[in-house]
Amino acid sequence: MALSVSTVFSNPEVHLEGGELDVRCRIENRSGEAWSSAAGFGIGYHLFDDPTGTLVVDGARQPLDLAPAAQGAIGLKIPLPPEPGEYNICVSAMRENVAWFYTLGWPFLMVEVTVGDDGAAKITGWRITVKSAVDRKRMLRSFARAFTLPLQAVARNRGLVRTLVRREILSRYSGSFGGAFWAILNPLLLMLTYFFVFAIVLKTPFPGDPSRAGFVLYYIGGFLPWLAFSEAVGRAPTTLVEHRNFIKKLVFPVEILPFNLTVAGLVTECFGIGIFAIALLLLRHHLPVTALYLPLLLIPQILFTSGLCWFLSALGVFFRDLAQINGFLITIWFFITPICYPETGWASMPHAVASILSKNPIYILVRGHRAIFLESRHPEWTPLAWLTLASAIIFLLGHAWFHKLRKSFADII
Repeated sequence: MALSVSTVFSNPEVHLEGGELDVRCRIENRSGEAWSSAAGFGIGYHLFDDPTGTLVVDGARQPLDLAPAAQGAIGLKIPLPPEPGEYNICVSAMRENVAWFYTLGWPFLMVEVTVGDDGAAKITGWRITVKSAVDRKRMLRSFARAFTLPLQAVARNRGLVRTLVRREILSRYSGSFGGAFWAILNPLLLMLTYFFVFAIVLKTPFPGDPSRAGFVLYYIGGFLPWLAFSEAVGRAPTTLVEHRNFIKKLVFPVEILPFNLTVAGLVTECFGIGIFAIALLLLRHHLPVTALYLPLLLIPQILFTSGLCWFLSALGVFFRDLAQINGFLITIWFFITPICYPETGWASMPHAVASILSKNPIYILVRGHRAIFLESRHPEWTPLAWLTLASAIIFLLGHAWFHKLRKSFADII
């Protein structure tokens, strides 16, 4: 049979009876050839999860026998999923092992249903439409949701984020003698290690203050954004695998797991800022008022880190070697960023290479932190504005990538 099949639906009636849809309408065969149930013709439905477009149910078929130009009445009982969500039901003619005719561009009946948290279903609309119109609407809605879904996910689950971050931080040191005090000791010991290597062994000076105390301040000032960023991005490729039980056995907002890493890293940075503030008071006897610019630096840092965490966590499900590769790349990223050495260390590099390295997002954050804490001035507005814009784009694209791949996580993990 050729696939040039045309159908016409008319007089649709859709009712909700308990947990089932009662769908009735008339269908006309405009294909020019007879449809018979013996040849595999029927009428059936596909039930999709509306936000993701995932096929949830390939429904039962009702036999269809229609001569050319003939009409017939159809009636389907469609059970609805008990899980809360938004669903689309496509009622269409089909032929077994050949095609669903709605996928060929011919009209079908679309029913939109919402199931609430209490299991109560509600019909939000129905219409006769074609697949191209549905695809256009989905594309426009997906474009709009790309801007709203990440923020909605974080705002809707902010209580869960607090709980998971608190559990994450406390579980790291559970059973240890130092307990949560290690949340302060870990960044402090890491800072002391780099201080020993670069300030004492290599005797690396910073311009304007060549003393070891000056190195301590400039080093910690640059290390603060890196501390939060590296902790989150370093763990991102394995976070979904580590929490596979949440993905396989529970109805759980999995997009929160990578974002938790960003928040946990930010908590670690807060401990680092506390250490840094004490160092400033001991060595310089004051905290500059320009430290109030800190939120302007944290906004792009959070957006950039979250976007990368969403991207890497989704990719890590499919590519398990990413964790090892990611650790190597983070190490390189650290050493090409002037954290342990001054920016004059780039002087020996070709101008083109130094120009590329100066676009490093972490470098912009490092300079900003040093400016507001150590130089008593505001961050450079133009690089910060470009970084904020780029970070917002990465934030949206990272979530879109994660949202696109999330329907495959349970099957692969």
